[in-house]
Amino acid sequence: MATTKKPVAKKAPAKKPATKPAAKKPAAKAPATKPAAKAKPAPAHTTWDTVQIARHPDRPLLIDYLAAWDPQANELHGDRLVADDPAMFAGLVNIGGERVVLVGHRKGRTTEEKIAYRFGMANPDGYRKAMRIMRLAEKFHLPVVTLVDTSGAFPGLDAEARGQAEAIAKNLADMSVLKTPIVVVVTGEGGSGGALGIAVGDRILMLEHAIYSVISPEGCASILWRDGHMAPQAAEALKLTSDWLKKLGLIDEIIPEPKGGAQNDPAKTIEDVKQAILKAIRELKKIPVDKLVEQRYAKFAAMGRFTD
Repeated sequence: MATTKKPVAKKAPAKKPATKPAAKKPAAKAPATKPAAKAKPAPAHTTWDTVQIARHPDRPLLIDYLAAWDPQANELHGDRLVADDPAMFAGLVNIGGERVVLVGHRKGRTTEEKIAYRFGMANPDGYRKAMRIMRLAEKFHLPVVTLVDTSGAFPGLDAEARGQAEAIAKNLADMSVLKTPIVVVVTGEGGSGGALGIAVGDRILMLEHAIYSVISPEGCASILWRDGHMAPQAAEALKLTSDWLKKLGLIDEIIPEPKGGAQNDPAKTIEDVKQAILKAIRELKKIPVDKLVEQRYAKFAAMGRFTD
């Protein structure tokens, strides 16, 4: 018996899974460029910065001025009462062909010199010696030039016992009527009565970054706030910089300094001080001595008087 074969059902070919189109990668973004950082402004020059420049150890000292102006300067010694004070120089000096009596605070450069000169702080013997030599200037018709650079008069017990305050007060009185031209230059620190004891003059010149004040910032801070760390704030309040002193009429002329201070170019500073001194002397010599003394006295008597 014939068998009939059932037709085998053919399987449909398996469909290949449809491939998804590859996702397009987003185009890489160019890195955002940061705006150029603005240059920070240089910190403002503060009064405390000026104090540090005035005290800079490389700032020209009296010994540097003498070496440049007249290495053969003739120093005179002794107050003819007690002693010779090495912290105060007094002698005959030739400045640019002009014969003068030079008086100034002498600070040391080395440790030994600083100790010997008490860091430029004079005893009463020094102020009396200065006045004795200034009287010689009056006698021989020589101009007086003083270089002021001290943190103050020496505060030791011996100095007080020998009449520190009296010696300074006597100098103020005698210099105010000394019959010869007087040019004062504040070259570094001009501290309190120690500075003023040789700073009564017809022309008061001051280096740009020197300071001149009735008290040091540290001393002022210790009195007002009982805290020496407040010295920067005290310095601002004291108005001890050359620009303020010129506005207040306490000095007559500011001598510019090299950028950053006199220590960056001592030779130029010393030459500029010399030229300023010579200019002042030439002007003062044209004034009759009696009128000169009258103007000097009136100048200092008017200090501290203000009108609304």
